[in-house]
Amino acid sequence: MQEKRKIRILLAKPGLDGHDRGIKVVARALRDAGMEVIYSGLHQTPEQIVNTALQEGVDGIGLSILSGAHNTIFPKMMALLKEKGLSDLLVFGGGTIPPKDRERLKTMGVGEIFTSGTDTRDIVNYIKGVLEKV
Repeated sequence: MQEKRKIRILLAKPGLDGHDRGIKVVARALRDAGMEVIYSGLHQTPEQIVNTALQEGVDGIGLSILSGAHNTIFPKMMALLKEKGLSDLLVFGGGTIPPKDRERLKTMGVGEIFTSGTDTRDIVNYIKGVLEKV
């Protein structure tokens, strides 16, 4: 019997935001749910994130943005993913992102935005719901 491959998720903190407690909580929840998690650390550029995703062969990318730079970082990263042939990856985010901006990000291909205080079970269920169908 063949063992099912684990879901691989890259988590990153782009930009100048240095607050990473939330993303570390999410990383632990995803690991506890049986996923393989690569945390690329603080101060990542969209180019670094996309290159890491390519090198690691991940199924999805989660960004945590508390700095207000989501309207710059997400579009840049989505364009780079398309350029590298990775536009089929699940992309989701979290942090301080206003509702009006969440809808704009979703129209460009960002799957879901989880704000501060989201139950980590909701994040796990979302990722599994999307990626286990593939």
